[in-house]
Amino acid sequence: MGAHLDAASGVALHPIAREAMLAAYDDGWADPDRLYGSARRARVLLDAARSAVAEVIGARPDEVSFAANGTQALHAAVLGTVAGNRGSAAHLVHSTVEHSAVLHAAQAHAASGGAVSAVGVDALARVDVEAFAAAVAAAAGPAVAALQAANHEVGTRQPLDAAAAAMPGVPLVVDATQTLAHDAVPGPWSVLAADARTWGGPTVGVLAVRTGTRWRSPYPADDREAGRIPGVPNLPAIVGAAAALRAVEVGRDVEAVRCAQLVDRIRAEVQRTVPDVEVLGDPVDRLPHLVTFSCLYVDGEALLGALDRRGFAVSSGSSCTSSTLEPSHVLVAMGALTSGNIRVSLHHGVGSADVDEFLTVLPGAVAEVRARLGADGL
Repeated sequence: MGAHLDAASGVALHPIAREAMLAAYDDGWADPDRLYGSARRARVLLDAARSAVAEVIGARPDEVSFAANGTQALHAAVLGTVAGNRGSAAHLVHSTVEHSAVLHAAQAHAASGGAVSAVGVDALARVDVEAFAAAVAAAAGPAVAALQAANHEVGTRQPLDAAAAAMPGVPLVVDATQTLAHDAVPGPWSVLAADARTWGGPTVGVLAVRTGTRWRSPYPADDREAGRIPGVPNLPAIVGAAAALRAVEVGRDVEAVRCAQLVDRIRAEVQRTVPDVEVLGDPVDRLPHLVTFSCLYVDGEALLGALDRRGFAVSSGSSCTSSTLEPSHVLVAMGALTSGNIRVSLHHGVGSADVDEFLTVLPGAVAEVRARLGADGL
């Protein structure tokens, strides 16, 4: 049997998204900025999708723009806020466990002469509000803060409300790529980014900029998407993303409870049945659909392969890759074990039987890898 347990990387296209996209390919193929009939029909579809997303995140439609993907949305969120706050004179403050897209944007800002401060986290991957606010207060220039709604690898929610209250007037960039459609929409944000792939939409990013926020596009001038994202928008994909978001948002609270119960079972059973394992992240104040654990004496990539052969698709945030040869920056920042790391993230298509089967095959997969590495007797 097996199951896809990597919703954090993306899930299969939602049936409603598929239907909406097929209809949009027929009615929304024209350039929505033109004035002829087919273009006006495309504009109606685009406006409706924008309004649907805005309603879910608690924004005005004119505050929402669509990007090519979640990474582009995060880059634009960070670099646009920096650009709107005196560019290279701005001081960017972020946590050490932000998504790699945020860290790469921070590196680009530093390369252009800007100041960047990274604030550490505790063993649960949660940033200290006082330390974060102190770094903002000590900024050499106009401060820009970037803080995720919840961590993408271990699920720990960040104290956004307290952080925003501790730094009034400072623009706050919030990464909601793992939160939107799975958990309550983050409250305080100046700029927000999300990724439709995580809720059953196609590859589309969402960028939202609150009215009054100092933000300027980091790209060459273009009048598309309120001047925020250049190029003609992928209208069928945008329509599909909005349709999927609206569909999953209707049952989000019920689904969150269901997934949280399954994650609680995984957290408990992994510690009971697998020797030398550490379950990571906050056990309570966390995303409802995601759990990560690390196994001692196990190579993460080898364990991924063993589980894949048993039909289960999971991800590993700890394994070195051929391109970077570096372990997960999140796990390093937490001081956690960086080998044998497995992230399981659930979606509406995963049932109790799938979790039971995963928990049944996991101990054998770990034992197989340990035996292959000569660590089974340790």
